[in-house]
Amino acid sequence: MDSSQSTATGTGGSSGNGMMAPQANDNATTASVVDDPKQNLNQVINSIQKTLGLLHQLYLTVSSFNASSQLPLLQRLNSLVLELDNMVKLSEKCNIQVPMEVLNQIDDGKNPDEFTRDVLNSCIAKNQITKGKTDAFKGLRKHLLEELEQTFPDEVESYREIRAASAAELKRQAQAQSMMPNGDMKVKPEL
Repeated sequence: MDSSQSTATGTGGSSGNGMMAPQANDNATTASVVDDPKQNLNQVINSIQKTLGLLHQLYLTVSSFNASSQLPLLQRLNSLVLELDNMVKLSEKCNIQVPMEVLNQIDDGKNPDEFTRDVLNSCIAKNQITKGKTDAFKGLRKHLLEELEQTFPDEVESYREIRAASAAELKRQAQAQSMMPNGDMKVKPEL
């Protein structure tokens, strides 16, 4: 190694064997990871974007490679390795489930939005079927109550009173559970 490379190595943040020494801000970023799923995901996304930038820089260095660009090439390779390692560490804190069908469609060169569209259409179709069944049961209940009211009017009236009282009690209990001692309502946090 000549003197120009050794001075560049000393100021470039890499050690004598061509390995980049981790910089303080990289360690601080990794150490300050919070267990918030959205923040973890954002950190992984930022790491992916940084990796893409490093790959682009590496491509530019390789495409115009000459003897004097060997040190920048090694530095960029080491930066890429460090960022990939950081990405792996960050991704371990993310719990994202990707359906195999999506990965298969991506492997087949198809748009993963097609899978999403197909799943949504399937859910809509199943929802319509379920709604039809619910409506049929509501119609049956209404018809049965009408028939029972003609045959047993007193019993149906007491049934409706019991049902109304039960519904009011359930509503009161639900409101009491979502009420805090100071009178505020509990709000479910959005994820």
